[in-house]
Amino acid sequence: MSTSGIQSRGFLTTIDLARGYQSAPVAGHKRPPETEQTSDLNPGPVKQATVLSHGQNTNADIVVDSPWESARALLIAPAKRFTASKIHFGAASETSPDDEKRRGDSTSAPGSSQNPLLSLSNPKYGLPPSLTANFAALGVSSIYPWQASCLLAKGLLSGERNLVYTAPTGGGKSLVADVLLLKRIIENPTRKALLILPYVALVQEKLKWMRRIVQDVEKNIPDEEDEGSSFPRGRWKRARKNIRVTGFFGGSRTTATWADTDIAICTIEKANSLINSAIEECTIGDLGVVVLDELHMLDDEHRGYLLELMVTKLLLLQQDIQIVGMSATLSNTEMLAEWMNARFYISTYRPIPIDEYLVYENAIYPVATSRQLFQTASKLTAAASVADTIPPHRVIEPSSYKQLSNSATNAMVALAVETAVAGFGVLVFCSSRQACQNQAATIGEAMPTAEPDEMNQRMDLLAELRSLACGLDPVLETTIPRGTGFHNAGMTTEERELIAQAYDQGVLRVLVATCSLAAGVNLPARRVIINGARMGHDLVGPAMLRQMCGRAGRKGKDEAGETYLICVKADMQAVCDLLDADMPAIESCLAPEKRGLKRALLEAIATGLVSGCDAIKEYVRCTLLWRSVDRRIAYIIMKSALQELVDEELIIFRDDESYGSTPLGQAIVASAFSPEDGIFVHEELKRAIQAFVMDGDMHVFYMFTPLQAAMNTPIDWQIFRDQLDRLDESGLRALQFVGVQPGFVNTMVQSGASLKETNPSQIKTARIYRRAYTAFQLRDFSNETPLSTIASRYKIPRGTVQTLAQQCHGFAAGIVKFCQRMNWGMMAAVLDHMRDRLEAGARADLLEMAQVTFVKSWTARLLRENGFRNLRALADAEAKDLVPVLMMVNPRKVQKNQLSSAESERYAAKLLVKAETIISHANKIWDRETQVELED
Repeated sequence: MSTSGIQSRGFLTTIDLARGYQSAPVAGHKRPPETEQTSDLNPGPVKQATVLSHGQNTNADIVVDSPWESARALLIAPAKRFTASKIHFGAASETSPDDEKRRGDSTSAPGSSQNPLLSLSNPKYGLPPSLTANFAALGVSSIYPWQASCLLAKGLLSGERNLVYTAPTGGGKSLVADVLLLKRIIENPTRKALLILPYVALVQEKLKWMRRIVQDVEKNIPDEEDEGSSFPRGRWKRARKNIRVTGFFGGSRTTATWADTDIAICTIEKANSLINSAIEECTIGDLGVVVLDELHMLDDEHRGYLLELMVTKLLLLQQDIQIVGMSATLSNTEMLAEWMNARFYISTYRPIPIDEYLVYENAIYPVATSRQLFQTASKLTAAASVADTIPPHRVIEPSSYKQLSNSATNAMVALAVETAVAGFGVLVFCSSRQACQNQAATIGEAMPTAEPDEMNQRMDLLAELRSLACGLDPVLETTIPRGTGFHNAGMTTEERELIAQAYDQGVLRVLVATCSLAAGVNLPARRVIINGARMGHDLVGPAMLRQMCGRAGRKGKDEAGETYLICVKADMQAVCDLLDADMPAIESCLAPEKRGLKRALLEAIATGLVSGCDAIKEYVRCTLLWRSVDRRIAYIIMKSALQELVDEELIIFRDDESYGSTPLGQAIVASAFSPEDGIFVHEELKRAIQAFVMDGDMHVFYMFTPLQAAMNTPIDWQIFRDQLDRLDESGLRALQFVGVQPGFVNTMVQSGASLKETNPSQIKTARIYRRAYTAFQLRDFSNETPLSTIASRYKIPRGTVQTLAQQCHGFAAGIVKFCQRMNWGMMAAVLDHMRDRLEAGARADLLEMAQVTFVKSWTARLLRENGFRNLRALADAEAKDLVPVLMMVNPRKVQKNQLSSAESERYAAKLLVKAETIISHANKIWDRETQVELED
């Protein structure tokens, strides 16, 4: 939908009537009208409008027909609003918008008609017509020259060589990996693929994309079995031609296994577990290709070592497994390629040009002249102005409004509103979750009011958010009608998905986010604004800066992109160094000062990958560590790690000078725990077996509390004491058994002290108290307490509660598997039952219905209380009968005349579609369970 530079439609304040807007040099090109209703020939309720050129200050004579109810108008346009500052061209501006537009067009790559190799249907790629048709349907009709050059390198399409490559964000990296992966699976129907991504959101996004790409695409399985077929006779009969794509990530409800999938899209942790299981079960030969997206995560201090472990194991196996690694932020690509025995390819091509600017004291400078800017600024007196010495590219007018008195805030608002008014998307990155909310609200105050159709879409978004179990965030309720939203880890997954989708569709023009969005979600913008060089307390690094800037301009979305880094005086020199900094080299995370080699060796020995000393040395030589340190040091590290594992009784040294895993070591690896976490869990489970508190749930919730999540949870001791006081005798006994002393908690409340964690004994004590405190949150979640109530009770964001519940699923599965491997069958059975409750977030009587799509714990409880008491009743229901119950999920939605009659009709129609989906999925589950019963 298009919006004119000064056309404000709907409810207008007096400020709206008096003001005009400027256009941006690149971002300001108005998007062509998409619908008849919003074209210049049919401006709707706007009777007259004057389009302003740069620098004009002319008022528009506008007459408005306002269709909004008074209550709604008050929500959308509060009494006090302010206007964004105008932006003028400076003396240093050398190019006009038309010049920049032509420059953007000149970078276009030649089409497939000019170069046949740029068409995926070219026989050289060997892709089936159904696959190329799916790519074309999703907008990929041709490829870039660099992609063709990379794919056609010797040995890649045939799967004979590995590949490591780097290309800018938005440059088409994923397509290369997709083609190699799909070609391998289609031509080798007995083989499987792993596609590894660092974040759950990316896994979910890629899962949807891949399922659309492989729709109606078949593997090359012969229709008839013949004597010369290399396809195993027994497996051929059971094989399916369609390509099965499965997601493996924490919190997913999938029941699919390694055997049930052709392409597994998974997080780093899940991928490592799948590879370990395949090695142990001798099915690793089924793996044909592994794609490592965001390969720079090798350097991540928390998870990078897992990527290194996976690659090391695959290299040692020397199986026919193609490894493909890619990233936008690699500097030592050639060295990584040598380690992975791969070809390497480096591309600097961006299909959409990006102009980079630095903003300082209401002046905008091209990044190319930033060094000169800082060198000059450092020599000026406090009274002098940088802009007087170095002519800026553009100038932002100072604001007379108190809210915009800070030059950085003024610049952020002006740049965001300028682009949003022109009809394009803006991403603003800021330093913290709270800053996201504050800055979204500030920008919203200066945004123009929306057209009726656009406002209807925003009201629909508010309705969707209200219908969530957690309810509507009060800040979003204020910002969304103004076209701004925010996105951070403190929000629930459902909130983040709805906000991201609304931004992607243009319903929201401005999205304010923490830097995690830059790596976690694929959301492009015409203009990216980085409000300050710090994310949290630390200066942003070169890799993260590139990730954020890379969100500007995306093929198929925009014809150009801009990035603006807003700098304050205190960070001038640091920003100067940052802009000039090279990408840091990727280093091994197996060094002793990081994660160490212990887990790598334990996994290799426990899965049977290596045992003898020579094999272990060969394994170490396959690590990135081997290429990072002196060889003698690497062997010293190896011997030290082996001795620690022996001392901790995780492995044994046999008489034949080989190593083997103990049952404890095997249980730790099977459960995907680190050695340190596994030993702690083992000690607690051993004590639990001797005296497990069975007359309540608290002991189970404690055991299922993820260690890493608990260690990152700050304790409010007053809340801790309040929860202890509310426990029944069973719950108190369970926590005292694991080591929680009420007297100690009371002392911490009175003293106001914090936990000491300087020696092993203190760290162990801290783990116990942090787990116990976090276990209260899990208990409340499983007892159907709303997320918003839990968040309020413990003074934490709602998204943190949800993330804890999701992490708990994987940890609980690991605990159950640990017990099974240790032959503690009774303990495993007890814990396994509670695992279902944690996954559903519900009591036992709702577990059956909670399997159904859209049926969360609160929805399941309402359905049960209104006559739909089990899965069979839900499967037999009429969709229209479910709508009233679904409306009850959030009664605030339909109270107090919040919805107009038209909105009520749209809301009921959406609920009817949701009800039909619920019934359909309930029928599938019911049919599956009935079939299982018949087979038994």
